[in-house]
Amino acid sequence: MKNAVVLLSGGMDSAVVVAIARAQGFAVHALSVRYGQRHTSELDAAARVAQSLCAVAHKTVHVDLRSIGGSALTDDIDVPEAGGPGIPVTYVPARNTIMLSVALGWAEVLGASDIFCGVNAVDYSGYPDCRPEFIEAFEKLANLATKAGVEGAGLRIHVPLLRLSKADIVREGMRLGVDFAQTVSCYQADDQGRACGHCDACRLRAAGFADAGVPDPTHYA
Repeated sequence: MKNAVVLLSGGMDSAVVVAIARAQGFAVHALSVRYGQRHTSELDAAARVAQSLCAVAHKTVHVDLRSIGGSALTDDIDVPEAGGPGIPVTYVPARNTIMLSVALGWAEVLGASDIFCGVNAVDYSGYPDCRPEFIEAFEKLANLATKAGVEGAGLRIHVPLLRLSKADIVREGMRLGVDFAQTVSCYQADDQGRACGHCDACRLRAAGFADAGVPDPTHYA
């Protein structure tokens, strides 16, 4: 089995990506990032998901984005309960760039040529680092900036959910045996991982289950 690094937040999308990577025959090295987010219940969820989906390793790396702030997820800014125009305040500056960079470093150490990420450009909140252009640019950077890219077989960024709707993601997860009850997507979940049911992440998640005709297993506060 070839090694792959899979970014695992603990949310529904990244859980499905772990399952997809395993189904494609990769030995999954799951990577979570404690970046100063509002709650750590999603990291607890990541540990559950990594174990239940048989990741061969699960690592959590600490990056202090709270010291930078600028987001409702890393600063004293209220999480909005309604969408609005433009990029929302739940966008975390440079988060995906930083997470993919950490994944890139671990992939080099492991001798892995494949990195999986759960970004989605269909049912998402308008984050600029979830666009296909960003993924294409980062893959080019990865192959320019690393020994593995220059001297090895090259590196590939896999984004299997990029063009799927939330309902499609739910269906794919069900097909692959993902236990969505283990996941936490809410921006402001409590210490027990219970969701608020009102934020953008909760609305998108609930709509995905409804559109897929699957009972919502989310634990709500």
